[in-house]
Formats: sequence, structure tokens, C-alpha cells
Amino acid sequence: MELLNKLVIEANNFIWTYILIALLICVGVFFTLKTKFVQFRYIKEMFRLLGDGIGPNSKKDKNQVSSFQAFCISTASRVGTGNIAGIAFAISVGGPGAVFWMWLIALIGSASSFVESTLAQIYKVKDKDSYRGGPAYYMEKGLGKKWMGIIFSILITICFGLVFNAVQANTITVALNNAFGLNKTIIGIILCILTALVIFGGIHRIAKVSEVIVPILAVAYILVAIFIILINFKQIPNIFKLIFEGAFGIKQFAVGGIGAAVSQGVKRGLFSNEAGMGSAPNAAATAEVSHPVKQGLIQTLGVFTDTLIICSCTAFIILVSGTYNNTSLTGIELTQTALNSQLGAFGTYFIAFCILLFAFSSIVGNFYYGQSNIEFIKNNKIILNIYRMFVIFMIMFGSLTEVAIVWNLADLFMGLMAILNLIAIILLGKFAFLALKDYTNQKKQGIKEPVFKASSIPGLKNADEW
Repeated sequence: MELLNKLVIEANNFIWTYILIALLICVGVFFTLKTKFVQFRYIKEMFRLLGDGIGPNSKKDKNQVSSFQAFCISTASRVGTGNIAGIAFAISVGGPGAVFWMWLIALIGSASSFVESTLAQIYKVKDKDSYRGGPAYYMEKGLGKKWMGIIFSILITICFGLVFNAVQANTITVALNNAFGLNKTIIGIILCILTALVIFGGIHRIAKVSEVIVPILAVAYILVAIFIILINFKQIPNIFKLIFEGAFGIKQFAVGGIGAAVSQGVKRGLFSNEAGMGSAPNAAATAEVSHPVKQGLIQTLGVFTDTLIICSCTAFIILVSGTYNNTSLTGIELTQTALNSQLGAFGTYFIAFCILLFAFSSIVGNFYYGQSNIEFIKNNKIILNIYRMFVIFMIMFGSLTEVAIVWNLADLFMGLMAILNLIAIILLGKFAFLALKDYTNQKKQGIKEPVFKASSIPGLKNADEW
């Protein structure tokens, strides 16, 4: 295990140092400019669209996945250990400056999220009562490279369905063990049973579970963070000073701290918000919408919700408490200690409860990403059931193993996935730009709900659902 961990670390250092950080930033800036800052221009429209499919006046068929449910599936995967344990890990290794780079990758990466999710909608396919799609599908239908889609499908199935779910389970067991002294094996068994009950129920059960858990828990966590920030309001200017000094300070530059801040901020930011990684498009493709751009905008809002709000809450809790200077603490234990210093024992228990539901919702969302991509390779019930059993095994494995190897494996597969997806969306980006232009033109004509037709986009082929 130690040798494997060493090899994984070396591979990660090469991929992240020499390829991925530069690629993520360059692609994000390129898409931001080509879409004329879509992530900022359309914020009001994003919130309006989020209401699609909610309420008694909704026209959505009960068997369809609404925009809001698709948003919740992707947010269920985004909002998990990355927001609570991952950001703590980034600060403990990269210092407060990592927070700035986390913000930056969200702001420019959100344009990449818009492009990939719009493309997922354009190239989605019918799946009984709903839809499925994602990078594997637009690699095949848009680029004509099924082999590329198969490689991506294998990577995302291993990354999300297996490795990331081991990360989620690991964080849950550490949090509950730290808060209540519960046996990790017993926690693992309970997690396996609960996961099995949901993942054998199909996409609609996954959508309904995510729809309930994500909004309630996110609001609760944000309210607690706001309370802590308010009672420490005088410290806020100093917190921003810490973050910007850590990101650009001469002292940090002299000791090589800026490199660690950039690396950890981008890594943990990407792990949390998944912008450009190719995961959220799998959820975006499931939605029933009148125009692909709608889901692109909603998924962009998901990046902001995840990083600029929820991750920032964790960062401020840790920095306000001062516990980030304790080098013996990393990950979820650091966040628990920080909350404990502000709220007493309630803080430890609250985080344990939050991470249980946050991470469980992520397990559910992660599982669906793997399922959708296995169906891309071969739609076979036996293979899907074998995959389900492997997911449950990895949850048990993650519950009992050491945290380092799990996080390092997550970084490796996340990096490989992102590289492949970024290449695809660079090549296909023009269709997302043209779809955005079509949407904008219809809005200017006074059409409240623009309708997309593939024939209106020159050169667009294989958009069979439009």
C-alpha cells in the first residue's frame, strides 16, 4: 500500500504541476472570453431557471427529471467532503492562500461548466422516461470518437463510482468516530445498507433523495457559518488579509508557499466544484428543458453555490478559529476542531451530522455518474448490478482504510478525467457558443422560454433529441 501511494503521488505531481493547473485556467479564460462572461451576465436568469419544474404549476411529467432535480443531482455530488474536509485539507497543506485560488478556479472554471453542460444537453439520448448523456456521449456523437468516450466512461466510473465514494465513506467514518467514538466497521456496514437501498432504485429515486437532502442541509450549514462569521465580525478584514497574503505574499513566495497554495487551491477547488472535469454534465443531460443553454446556466450556478458559498463557509470557519496552524490536524478533523472552538461540543456533532448527509448525497450522485457511463459502454443489467456491488465494497473499503491513499487516488483519476474532458469541450465548444447565441437572440425577441432546434445551428449533427 505504501509503494502504491508513493507511485500515485509521483503521478499526481507530474499531472497537476505540468499539465492540469495551466490547462484548467487557460481553458476557463478562453471560454469566459468566447461566451462574453456568461457566468456573470446571466446570474439573474440562472435563478429564474432554477424554478423550472417546481411547484403546483409545473408542467413536468412525473417521470421526467426537472431542471431543479438535475441541479440537485449534480450538487449532491459536488457538495460533500470536498466542501468540508477537502477545503480544510487545502488550508492545512497550502495555507490560507489556497482559498483565493479556489475562488479563482470557480470564477473562471464556471465558464467551462457552462460549455460542458450545454454540450451534454445537445447530445443527450433518450433513456426510457428520462435522458442520459455526458462527455462520453458528446465524444461519440460530436467528435465521432467512441473510443475516447469509452476511455472517459471507464475513468469516471472508477473515479466517481469507486474512488470518490471511498473518499466520502472515509470522511463519514472519521467524522462520526471523532464525534461519538462509533466503531468504523459498524458505520461502514450501515452506510453500505443505506446506499444499497437507494442505488437499486434508479435515477428517479436518486433525484428525489438529492432533491430533499441537498437544499435543506446546505442552508443549515450556511446559517451556522454565518452565525460564526457574525460573532467574529471584527476578524473578517484580517481573514481576507491572510488569504491574499497567502496567495501573493513575498514571505510565502520566498519559502515556496505560493506553489503549495496554488496547487492545493486548484486541486481541492476542482474536487469540490468539478468545473470542467466532466462529471456534472452527466446530471445536466438528464433534465427535460426546452433549450440546452438552460441547463448550462443552472450548472454554472451550481459551481458558484458550491465554491463561492459553501466552500467559503468552511474556509472562514477554519480561519476565524485559528486552528489551521495546528499541523497535527487535516481534513474533517480540522473542521470539527474549528467548529468546536466556536460552538463547543455542538460544533463537533453538527459537522458529523452534516458530513454524514453531505457525503451520503455525494455517494448517491457519484453512483449515478458511473451508472450512466456503464450504460454508454453496454446497457446490461448484470453488469450494472456487479457495478453496484463494487460501489458497496468500496464504501466499506473507504470506511476502514487510511485517508492519504484514498485522497491521492481521487486526485489521480480526477486529473485524468479532466484532461480528457477539456480536450473534448475545446474541440466542441463552438456549438455551445452558437447555442448561447441562439438563446440570447430569442430572449431579445421577447421569447420568455426559448426553444432549441438543431437545424438552427450550422454544422450541428447527431443532436437527435432536438
